Amino acid sequence: MDLQHWLGRATEAVQEWAGTFGPYRSHPSLDVADDRFAPVFAEFTDRLRDNYPFFHPHYAGQMLKPPHPAAVVGHLTAMLINPNNHALDGGPATAAMEREAVAQLAAMFGYDTHLGHLTTSGTIANLEALFVARELHPGRGVAHSADAHYTHGRMCHVLDMTSHPVRTDDRGRMDLDALAEVLETGDVGTVVVTAGTTGLGAVDPVHEILPLAERHGVRVHVDAAYGGFFTLLAGADGPEGLPPEPWQALARADSIVVDPHKHGLQPYGCGAVLFRDPEVGRFYLHDSPYTYFTSGELHLGEISLECSRAGAAAAALWLTFRLLPPTPDGLGQVLAAGRRAALRWSDLIETSDALELYQRPQLDIVTYFPATDPAALTAIDAASARVLADGMAAPDPVFLSTLKADRAAFGARHPKITADADGARILRSVLMKPESEDHVEDLHERVERLAVPD
Repeated sequence: MDLQHWLGRATEAVQEWAGTFGPYRSHPSLDVADDRFAPVFAEFTDRLRDNYPFFHPHYAGQMLKPPHPAAVVGHLTAMLINPNNHALDGGPATAAMEREAVAQLAAMFGYDTHLGHLTTSGTIANLEALFVARELHPGRGVAHSADAHYTHGRMCHVLDMTSHPVRTDDRGRMDLDALAEVLETGDVGTVVVTAGTTGLGAVDPVHEILPLAERHGVRVHVDAAYGGFFTLLAGADGPEGLPPEPWQALARADSIVVDPHKHGLQPYGCGAVLFRDPEVGRFYLHDSPYTYFTSGELHLGEISLECSRAGAAAAALWLTFRLLPPTPDGLGQVLAAGRRAALRWSDLIETSDALELYQRPQLDIVTYFPATDPAALTAIDAASARVLADGMAAPDPVFLSTLKADRAAFGARHPKITADADGARILRSVLMKPESEDHVEDLHERVERLAVPD
């Protein structure tokens, strides 16, 4: 795509549409001359240089990357109109686009029926799911993996619900025996299952948790904010294929959250929450006498805790899905490249004398640490911190991130490491850009050199 061309066409298209409503004079209070704007814009673009190169394959740190050009064009075009998807009166076109894009997400997860909408983030999407959980099971708490996103503990506090962290196994997944013990208490009304933790990319065994929850009359909410789109690789041929059972089970979950602004190629913020039973919409009922007045159809604000929401986010997602739909042959090919890259780098690390693999990636997050002598947590922590800093400061930099692994988690995976501290930082790389597949060998060589001190 020629981004510059299509951004120009975006402004032209909106101007053509605006011109159909007749001329008017803009107010002088809004006038900014080009010669006045130029130096401020120069300062602005100069300040934006204080960023990491999220677009480049040498950025292999956090789960950050630019949106697809189609999403940029879609977002900007709609933003020039600035629709608000709270009510049909605020954004009739983009509200329809939101419904269509959300229906595609629901179909991706196997939902036959659904109620859902976009949100500004996965945090808000999870808040909505837990709000409905509270209304359905008042007085009962929420169980979630100890490695789940901190959102769940925080939102339980906001909703005045008790949070029950459940220990994880040696792959970072929720431990079923520990979960069973918590459910036996009768204090839990909802289990949050994580399909792709943000630390390790671990996938809880959804297919095994669902029958356990059903036996105890407990709802299941799946936090797939990070990993949800990997359902497109379930059972796929090739090394990128994932075991299908957890992903096929998503269709039986009561609610699901996914973030298109992660693997869905969208700009921040674009999250989504989906409920399998549309009847939960009754918990959102409210009266807004000045908002819903030109249509008897359901307004998205009637099924959302948020009020104003950018119609531009829906437009960007709709346009992207028209070109790269959430199917194995569409968006699935983008995720497949990142997953192959993660597996390839893991293979290289396993044969390295300078690096050790913390655990095999379950999605596209690679975790590893420098080999040290002595092989102890304090030495590993110091070496990981040094590699992170030296990588960013190098003349031709490489950008990584770190993850704190506690003593027990480290010992479960690497029992020969001397536990002389409560934990240690390890290195962590999220290979969510498909371009990473062509740069894995180069990344590995760079990190290997950094891991061996001069």
